Amino acid sequence: MDYEHILFTLEGGVARLTLNRPDRLNSFNDAMHAEVRGALDRVREDATARVLLVTGAGRGFCAGQDLSDRAVSAGDAPVDLGASIERNYKPLVMALRALPMPVVCAVNGVAAGAGANIAFACDLVVAARSASFIEAFAKLGLVPDTGGTYFLPRLAGTARAMGMALLGDRISAEQAAAWGLIWQCVDDAELAATVERIVMQFAQAPTRGLARTKQALYASPANTLEAQLDLERDFMRELGLSDDYREGVAAFMAKRPPRFTGR
Repeated sequence: MDYEHILFTLEGGVARLTLNRPDRLNSFNDAMHAEVRGALDRVREDATARVLLVTGAGRGFCAGQDLSDRAVSAGDAPVDLGASIERNYKPLVMALRALPMPVVCAVNGVAAGAGANIAFACDLVVAARSASFIEAFAKLGLVPDTGGTYFLPRLAGTARAMGMALLGDRISAEQAAAWGLIWQCVDDAELAATVERIVMQFAQAPTRGLARTKQALYASPANTLEAQLDLERDFMRELGLSDDYREGVAAFMAKRPPRFTGR
């Protein structure tokens, strides 16, 4: 399939989705949303996919919404921003969180507005030291969308979430890692190699077990301890019957590397 606004490949178990509007800092318009949705559908439906890598082309990760698509002037009719959330950003976040495999985000530059929150929606985020995160919504009279009001307090705590959301200040990648917003901050020259090691590890990992692990972790905040213990029991019962569990035990007993299939 040909794409105009993204790059997409799926090979060796690794799906790679690159936002590709570098002249606009990879900001979203409706056409790019449609292409990303199509790519995520392919990842979900392809049984060979075992990890998704999301990144951006050029000097930025994603500047959020392309405001030229929403430009308004005095006297213009009101713009229904809620419709765009319902049509584009909500399905995007839900699709990323629901994928039955790890989703790795490589933040190669600025991640602003919805771009920051798309990164926070991924399972594992590695950022270049020169990258930054900006919740720019307050400067436009808006509320953090794309899950921002959900992710920020859960990842960084209420006080830091308030500061980021109300002030709209730039947060460095190093600070984001210190606050627990992302997994790791690495030197710019090490970003590609670091992320490649992670995705190749996931491409050879017991994918079904990883999918249930992330599902359990995301369910935890809404569950009581008893409910979470029940969920762990149910997942362990299911995974104990999997091919990968049998292979993992056999490899351990034989003192050899496991050969997981993701099933």
